[in-house]
Parts: sequence; structure tokens; C-alpha cells
Amino acid sequence: MVPGPPQVLCFGEALVDRLGPLGADPAAAGAACIDRLGGAPANVACALSRLGTPSAFVGRLGRDAIGEAFARVFDARGVDQRALQWDDQRPSRIVLVRRDARGERQFGGFAGDRGDGFADQALDAGELSAALGPLLAPARWLLLGTIPLASPAAAQAAWLAVRQAAAAGVAIALDVNWRPTFWAPAADPAAPPKAAQVQAMQPLLQQAQLLKCAAEEAQWLFGSSDPAQLSAALPQRPLVVVTDGAAPLRWAAGQLAAGSLQPFVVPALDTTGAGDAFIAGLLHQLCGAPALLSGADAAAMATAMRFASACGAMVCQGAGAIDPQPTADAVNAWLASRG
Repeated sequence: MVPGPPQVLCFGEALVDRLGPLGADPAAAGAACIDRLGGAPANVACALSRLGTPSAFVGRLGRDAIGEAFARVFDARGVDQRALQWDDQRPSRIVLVRRDARGERQFGGFAGDRGDGFADQALDAGELSAALGPLLAPARWLLLGTIPLASPAAAQAAWLAVRQAAAAGVAIALDVNWRPTFWAPAADPAAPPKAAQVQAMQPLLQQAQLLKCAAEEAQWLFGSSDPAQLSAALPQRPLVVVTDGAAPLRWAAGQLAAGSLQPFVVPALDTTGAGDAFIAGLLHQLCGAPALLSGADAAAMATAMRFASACGAMVCQGAGAIDPQPTADAVNAWLASRG
């Protein structure tokens, strides 16, 4: 059990990633597929607890085998479940994940829908309101992505959480995590957001004090992938982190420190959850040293980014998003071994 009250509340989806064999379609691969627990907020909550930063998961699961599996993992990792809701009608979601020969993944459709949608879409704002108060009091961060905005009930709950976090002085961390199939299951997994979807995301971007996005997401939402421009364009002047595959990771905080880092090159088995491990590593660093957020100490920020990048690289070398997550000692040892 991770000691202490949760420092980071992770809001959103917990689901199963159904991983197809490398280069194969998971919808047609049958028994050759591998099911792994995932969902960005659940991944981050588990990764934070593994690193030693207490976390809570805020979301909704079906009363099914997937929900039971998550409850066991959360128990094992010490993730706080006081804001976890249970749905007796809707199942937990299964996402079909296609992987290419290098382990790079693309999210396709879903499995398990019985006609009423999935539990994560039905997160109840009324039930959530009472649960959040005790969790927000000691928390430093509320982490969420844009997926909850795709479903009316989940969006209402997300905005409730953001408002209550702001009132409690808890900072907002936003990982854009654009997934078009959550908005429209038949959508091209590589499609950019439509104008109405960008408009739905804008108010959340305005609240962020930490913003992580891929370079293509930054271009779609801001017309630029320069983190300094993104930070300057937002009212909170957030710490902005822009990832770009094998190209350097870049960041900027307000008008102060900006930097870049070449990502680690590792043999990747499965890149699912690597970005979640990265944001967990960064939040772990920010909880341990809140002054980093000012961006005034460029060297300390670069060290924090290197730690976070190592978290992502280590997860890439295992299957699934949660099982390969490292401890802080393992990350530091891995970094030391690379010089």
C-alpha cells in the first residue's frame, strides 16, 4: 500500500486493451490476442503508485470480470478507489489495438457493448460530487484527458471534477490523448478532430496547468507544435510538453525555461501505455518538487523530463500498459546504467 493520501486524482476510463499479434487485426485474431488492463487514467494511477506517489482512480467500471480484475490491481498497487463507481447495466470497455511489426499501436473499434454503451461513458456526476471532497483536500493534481468529453454523462462529471478541483486549489493536468473512435466508433483512427470536437476541448485547455500532447495534436488544436507558443497562448501559462515519436521531446513553461530531450532508443515490444508512464513519471517529479512547475530551474526540469522519458521507455519493453511499469528505484538504476 502506498502511504499517505492521494496526491494525484486520475479521472476517466479504465478498460481492456485487446492486443492483436504484431501486424495482425485483433478483431480477427481470436485466441492469438492478448488482453491487458489499460485506459490512460488507470495506467497513470497505477504507474504513480508504483513510483511511490499516492494516487486515486476516479471512474466507472462494469460489474464484470474486467472490473474485478481492476479492483485487484488497484488493491495490489495501493490505488485509492473511493471515487470508483460500479455499473450494474453497462460492461467495462474492450478496445481493439492493432500493433505493427515494431510494436507501434493504433486503436480501432470496441468489443463488449450490449446495446447501452460502456460503463466509462455513464460516470455519474451526482455520485461523484460527494466522493471528490475528501480526495481533493490533500491532492496536488487532477489528471484527465479528452476522452470523457465524448460522452455527455462523462463530460458532465469531468466538468464537475474540474470545477471542484479549481475551487480546492488543485492543479489540472491534461493529456490530450486524442482518440477519434471514442467520439465515433466508425471513425478513422488517424483522423484529426472536427471543428466541434476542438471547440469542446478548448475550455479544458484553458484550465490546464500542465499540458501534454503529441506534435500532431498540437498542430490540430493550436496550429503550432512549439511548446513555448502553446504555453503563451493559454491563460494558465502551463508547462507544455510536446512529444513527437522518435524526434526530440520538447517543453516550455510560461516565459521561462524551455528545453528538449532526445527520447531513449529501446527495443519496443508494445508502445501501449508509454505516454501514460511518461506523464506519471513527470507528475511524480512535480509532486516531489512543486517548484519545478515555474520552469525557473532549467537543469532540474531536464532531469525530471529524463526520468519521465525513462518511465515511458521501460514500459515499451513489456506487454501491456500496467504490468511493465517500473518503481522509482528501477528507473534510477536504468538511467544510471545508460550513463
